[in-house]
Amino acid sequence: MTSNFSARITISAGKKNDAIFKSIDVDNRFYDENPTRTSISLGRDILISVEAEEISHLRANLNSTLRLIQASNDSIESLEI
Repeated sequence: MTSNFSARITISAGKKNDAIFKSIDVDNRFYDENPTRTSISLGRDILISVEAEEISHLRANLNSTLRLIQASNDSIESLEI
């Protein structure tokens, strides 16, 4: 696959990194029809790399991933006392 478009995003959520990573990584692994090549890794931060042949696919993937991250973060914060 020759990619015409790519994006890299770094997420730093402190203590929430592990939980957020697990929630988005599961979604990525079980989406076989994904028209993008998406890599998600966890080190000190969460690194998301997306490559696509069409910019609309790149945009859609980024929007979905960022919404999942926001939902994960919001869920974790709602549980903190």
